[in-house]
Amino acid sequence: MSDELYDLRKVIDELKELPGQFHETDIPVDPNAELSGVYRYIGAGGTVERPTTEGPAMMFNNVKGFPDTRVLIGTMASRKRVGKILHHDYKTLGRLLKDSVENPIKPVKVSHQEAPAQEVVHLSTDKDFDIRKLIAAPTNTEYDAGPYITMGLVFGSDPDKTMSDVTIHRMVLEDKDTIGMYIMPGGRHIGHFQKQFEKINKPMPITINIGLDPAITIGATFEPPTTPLGYNELWIAGALRNQAVQLVDGVSVNEMGIARSEYIIEAEIMPNQTMQEDINTNTGKAMPEFPGYDGDANPAVNVVKVKAVTHRKNNPIMQTTIGPSEEHVSMAGIPTEASILELVDKAIPGKVVNVYNPPAGGGKLMTIMQIHKDNEADEGLQRQAAILALSAFKELKTVILVDEDVDIFDMNDVIWTLNTRFQGDKDIMVLPGMRNHPLDPSELPEYDPKSIRFRGMSSKTILDGTVPFDMKDHFVRAQFKKVKDWQKYLK
Repeated sequence: MSDELYDLRKVIDELKELPGQFHETDIPVDPNAELSGVYRYIGAGGTVERPTTEGPAMMFNNVKGFPDTRVLIGTMASRKRVGKILHHDYKTLGRLLKDSVENPIKPVKVSHQEAPAQEVVHLSTDKDFDIRKLIAAPTNTEYDAGPYITMGLVFGSDPDKTMSDVTIHRMVLEDKDTIGMYIMPGGRHIGHFQKQFEKINKPMPITINIGLDPAITIGATFEPPTTPLGYNELWIAGALRNQAVQLVDGVSVNEMGIARSEYIIEAEIMPNQTMQEDINTNTGKAMPEFPGYDGDANPAVNVVKVKAVTHRKNNPIMQTTIGPSEEHVSMAGIPTEASILELVDKAIPGKVVNVYNPPAGGGKLMTIMQIHKDNEADEGLQRQAAILALSAFKELKTVILVDEDVDIFDMNDVIWTLNTRFQGDKDIMVLPGMRNHPLDPSELPEYDPKSIRFRGMSSKTILDGTVPFDMKDHFVRAQFKKVKDWQKYLK
């Protein structure tokens, strides 16, 4: 294989050339709570409990119980680092992904001999097979339901093999050949395919692909309506790299895996079978999720039976993430930005300059929209843009609207807007009784019996911090002299 083909190892080599973006350690670390506990301080960011910070991606080379495995965390836990990885300005990544959706490059199939992910094969029929000893899946906290695969890309198809897709799910290792997979109701195409298999009472063959080029992972987190049923998000990764993703047939199931993964787990989702997610711990907790709280253990996750584990020969890399970290913001937030831009560019072209889904919302719950107004006829379009975003993406809860002179990537500038260009009695729009993400712990009937009838309902809020067009001359920021060679004073 050419060294120019993109995979996780090529990305790591590139990060090593960038100061402060990658760190590795040989100090022994326990994958049970300690590894994530360490990275919490070094680079998690996001909605993780403070103290935390934005820091380098980190490779742990000495993982207790897994002498031949490395664990990588935080590859995408910095928007600026994602920009470096994708060779693009971090402020316009949403536009890059939007363009990639519109110009897809479909995957290509390669042979087993061309697939590094299948250099070593472990079958579930082998003596002493135990996925818990093959996959160094960490637990994020001491209260987790078990070791979790948090960055496993599930590849599956419909029963007739006419459509395929990829999605990320939380998956806990339950015993030597069983995984509990939480498939969130609605929207996920893998879930749609799985329901089709249940109707004919057949197991659904899947592969779980771990250790991937971040272009694949970020592209895979798009959802409808941007990528409708029949659109495989691997096409986006092909466009991002201008290079088709390579797929390979499974060795034990009738499904394909990503050939340049570090690991491929081949498995079947069993029809009409569920199990208690925390059956081994009974803590009532699953794992930390993106809003910053522990997710509740689900009483009925899908049962996944493992048929094989394949991986690379030389020190395969187990890639993982912390649920509430900045990494989730990159994976979920940037594709959502792209989806919002795609929608508003069609409906009200030229009025939304840029969009940012900040860490405060975990990449899903909040968006900041930068608005351009040409004349008085544009007044009010900013609120229609916000309503468009809320109607299309049910997981959005809060939209903040700002003018072009506000840096949407600087929360101090955004909050400044809400202190100097905003009046609560006229610039807040509240839309009650709508659907939102079920992981928001405030969305309970006990919290607001009037508007939250069932769990997962929410009020949506629009905060309009844009200046009324006829008053823009009253809100001109202090104008400092433009100094072209200011950097010379730092030498």
